[in-house]
Parts: sequence; structure tokens; C-alpha cells
Amino acid sequence: MVSIFRSTIIDQPIDAVWRVLRDFNSHYLWHPEVAESEIEGGLPADQTGCVRRFRLKDGDELREQLITLSDRDYVSTYCILDSPIPLLDYVATVRLRPVTDGDRTFWEWRSTFRTPPGREDELASKVATNIYEGGFAALAAFLARGGQARLRAAAAQPVARGEAVEAEAIVVRDHGGPTVLVAETVRVPPPGPGEARLRQTAIGVNYLDVRLRAGPNGLLKPPATPGVEAAGEVMEVGDGVSHILPGDRVAYACLPVGSYAAIRTMAAHHLVVLPPGIDDETAAAAMLKGMTAEYLLHRTCRVQRGDVVLVHAAAGGVGLLLCQWARHLGATVIGTVGTPDKARLARDAGCDYPIVAPDHDFAAQVREITKGHGADVVYDGIGKASFAGSFEALAMRGHLVLYGEATGMPDPISHAMLAEKSATVSRPVLFHYTAAPDTLRDMASNLFRMIESGALKVSINQRFPLREAPEAHRRLEGRLTTGSTILLP
Repeated sequence: MVSIFRSTIIDQPIDAVWRVLRDFNSHYLWHPEVAESEIEGGLPADQTGCVRRFRLKDGDELREQLITLSDRDYVSTYCILDSPIPLLDYVATVRLRPVTDGDRTFWEWRSTFRTPPGREDELASKVATNIYEGGFAALAAFLARGGQARLRAAAAQPVARGEAVEAEAIVVRDHGGPTVLVAETVRVPPPGPGEARLRQTAIGVNYLDVRLRAGPNGLLKPPATPGVEAAGEVMEVGDGVSHILPGDRVAYACLPVGSYAAIRTMAAHHLVVLPPGIDDETAAAAMLKGMTAEYLLHRTCRVQRGDVVLVHAAAGGVGLLLCQWARHLGATVIGTVGTPDKARLARDAGCDYPIVAPDHDFAAQVREITKGHGADVVYDGIGKASFAGSFEALAMRGHLVLYGEATGMPDPISHAMLAEKSATVSRPVLFHYTAAPDTLRDMASNLFRMIESGALKVSINQRFPLREAPEAHRRLEGRLTTGSTILLP
């Protein structure tokens, strides 16, 4: 009898690891040896006695049965029923234990089996190296890339191609406060020509969503589903779509609104394929804010080494990315925040001089920090409350970029005021920059490279189930959030 034992430590909480391993049909999502898998008879994948039939990458087909499963002890046992590989009387046990140092997980995988005479060493090595050790590394990578979202998508009900399906979505039937965000079941049509239908795994929440929800505008006309940003997996595509395929992981940040939904059909040209190193949650948190930072720093005003940059709301989703990216470009970064805690966040993100200015009184401090020079570029997404101070803090020949109006539209600025400093004022809109698919893909590629290189870190500090969108909006409006907020269908 051959006995195999291998163990490892996964840098993830035990519940996150167990959520994957307790699903007896999840291995095709993460194990490099498994090509496809299904549970026979439509039984739940965590039901004792269920059988999984799966095919390996080399074409071999196996059947295995779940014998025991304990959520209390984090243990499962299974056996091989049929296999072309001569692993006779094979029984394996997976067991997890918590590692309190760093909230990590100790994982042991053991098995016993018989082999034909003379093949003990060969098959023992194959099981230990290819299956167990390869599985350890693959699951760790899967979880690090946001594999929980892929697991949720795989566990969802299959959708018949070409048919409308029902899915949960947030619907706004009248403009107003967060309570108008109501979870409903909606019908999602199949994709038409130029469209794709995707199962969304993570949805970005932005202040733009708050503004569109709160008051009459031309972009959200009730009844409608809000949201402009999400990531997910392509389920099917319509005629004429060639740059994406079913099974691709994709993300988007675009109009029209409609991202607060578990399944969505939309124009395919808005979708960009995610590289392996970008997980779904990061993409949903980064697309709108990250591409905003990309065009602000590289297209609206090209920041150069040695420039002084002033970033408002420096601890917010866009602000944290602007601070990191501007610092990477060699700029000196000044940031305004509302509290000392947010100042620390901004400083950790590369802000050289965080200014705590809850009343938007910051211009004098900018002048003092720069020894009277002022800021060469001001990135202002606040609007009315900060605009006058932003102009005052601007250097001679400086560029004031107003990319949002969280506090309302600023008062008009006169030509005479601009002439005082030979100043430039811009009011750019992301969706004007991303309207051309080639430019969209170029901007997204720049963003993904920055994230994959480690130069840009996306902070997801708030996660809510989709139906808790009202609470996500309440916290965002109350300035109780930092970094990015996402919804999980």
C-alpha cells in the first residue's frame, strides 16, 4: 500500500480556502491538471455521496465520489470510482487548520492506494507532484487573483444560449435618496448583433452613481438600473463580435448605466479582456477610477517629472490612484483630505504633503509648501466647494482640471481671471476619451500594466452584497469610505 502526505500554508483565511475546497466540483476552475468537470445527476457539489466526472488535460477521464464533508472540522474525504490510471483503492483526505499568525491556512492532503507491482514510485511521484503540490500552488494563485468571484459565477444557474433569463438587479423607479435603490428580479435578453451577455462577478460603486440616482438627469431615466462599471465572465456573444469570446474575463466602465446587476447584456465594444494578473474585484474597482487617473495624467495634462500636483479627495478612489501614479511619474504630490486618518492613507499612497482641510481651506498651505510657486496641475473632482481655492492655489501658467462636481457646479470663471495667471481650465469627461475602442484598449492596457507592475495598488476597502447597494451609497455620501467600494452579486 502506497501512502502519500503533502502539506502547505496558503496565505488566505481558512474560510476562503475552504469555500473552494468544499465544492467538490470546483477543481476544474483552479487545478492545472483538470480540463472540465461535472457532478453526475445534478446533485449539489457538497452533498456526501455525489460523484464528479472529470477529464484531465491529457484526455484521461475519472470518476470520484465524495465520502465525507465536515464544515466544522474543515475536512473532506473522497475516493476514486473509475480511472484509466491504476490507482487502486484510492482514498484521499483534505484537511485545513487555521494559522493564527497572519490569518493563514495550513492545508494537508493525504492518500493511500495500491498500484500494479513495480509502478509504486512512478505513480506516487505523479500524485504527490502533479496533483498535490501542483494543486497547492494553483489554488493559492487562484485565490490571489480573486477566485472567489469565479467560484460564485460557476455555481450560478446555467443560462441557455439565445434565451432571456431572470437575474437580480438594482432598479431605481424614481430619483431620490439611497432608499430608491431596490433589488428586483429582471429579465435579461440574449445578445443581439454587436452585443455580449455576461455574468457579473464584481461591480464598482462610484460617486457618479450617487449623482445620477439623486436627481433628474439625462443619463438615468427611471425605471432604470444604475451603475457604469463592473467585471465578469462572457456567457455568449452576438453576431459580429470577434474581440471577445465566451469564457473570457472582461471589465468595463461606460455609459449607458446598468451595471448594478448579476447578469447584463450590453454593447461588446465597451468590454476589455482582463489579463491573468488582474482579478475581477480589482478590475471592477479600478476600471473607471483607474482610467480616469490615466487620462487625467497622460492625456488631459501630461504630468512631467518635477511638476507639483494638487489632488483633492486624495484618500478617495480616484485620489489614491492619482497620488500613486503622479508620484510614479516623478511629480511632487500635495493632497487634500477631510481627516487625519485619511491623511495617513494618502501619504501611504505617495502623497508627499497631505493637507487636512475639511472646510476646503487649503490654498495658503499649498503656497507655503511650494514656497509661493503654487501647483502646476490641480485635479479637482469636488467642484463648487473647492474650485475658488483650487484656482488660488494654481501656479502661473498652471492647469486646473475639473473632472467632477461632487459638491455642485462651480461659479463661472471670467477670461480676466484666467489672464491673471495665464491659466488653463479643463472640464474633461472619461467617456469622451474612451469612445474609440482602440483608445479604450490602450488606456486599459496602461492601467493594467501599472497594476501588474506593483506601481499602482487598488485599495478595496468596502464590499457589499448587491442588494445592499443602498448602504453602500449611504456610506459613500456620508464620506465614510476610503479607496474603492464594490458590490458582489
